[in-house]
Amino acid sequence: MAEQDNNDARTSDKEMSVWEHLEELRWTVVRAVIGIVAGMILCAVFFDQITKYVILLPTTQTNPPMKLLNTEVYGQLSVWMQIVLWGGVIVSFPYTLVQLWKFVAPGLKEKEKRYVRQISFFTAFSFVCGMAFAYFVMLPMVLGFSMGFVIGNVENMIQIDKYLSVFLEIILLSGIVFELPLVAYFLGRLGILTPSFLRHYRRHAIVILLAVAAVLSPGGNPILQLILFGPLWALFEISIAATALAARQRRKAEVLAMS
Repeated sequence: MAEQDNNDARTSDKEMSVWEHLEELRWTVVRAVIGIVAGMILCAVFFDQITKYVILLPTTQTNPPMKLLNTEVYGQLSVWMQIVLWGGVIVSFPYTLVQLWKFVAPGLKEKEKRYVRQISFFTAFSFVCGMAFAYFVMLPMVLGFSMGFVIGNVENMIQIDKYLSVFLEIILLSGIVFELPLVAYFLGRLGILTPSFLRHYRRHAIVILLAVAAVLSPGGNPILQLILFGPLWALFEISIAATALAARQRRKAEVLAMS
């Protein structure tokens, strides 16, 4: 009987820890949502500046300058909501990473905590670098090609919602793709991913990267697709080098631990 009571007590403690874990997850999500809402409010306050100096600035630098128009009754309201929402997500991204780190940290070992701290920092850094590359390199390339391609006397006039979709698609996808070398490195440090694996599936990766480049290029233009494919392929090759570096460092650490 006493043994059964002890088993019940242990079961109760386990259930309590599970509920505590779920409660902490709930508060993590709540804090992340609060961060996004705060970012949305910030973007709403500075909406005019963000629109003029960030969102619409690339349209003034094409040749000829891009003309935007709205054809929907609530089109401009929809654009406003999208800019505020996605702007809030992007602005609060580092804060969201911090909340995720605080959630997973208690269940990790000290060595793993050190890796997670590094991952949190470099994830945000790589995401920002990807967005910057897309904004200053890829987006002008895409818009310049699109506006420079004219058939006869047909004038290019772009709907504002279509332009915003292309803008967000290129910026966000580039930020995600730039995470590839970082993810490859840390998976290599954990022994999950190896450079031989990436080299073996290089041809498969090339097909996937061509598909990503096709998504990023407006209208699926094959020439622009090949131009955008170059940076993506370079990132994949950097990922192979990153996993090779991670493998060497992991073997070195194992040797030091055994000596």
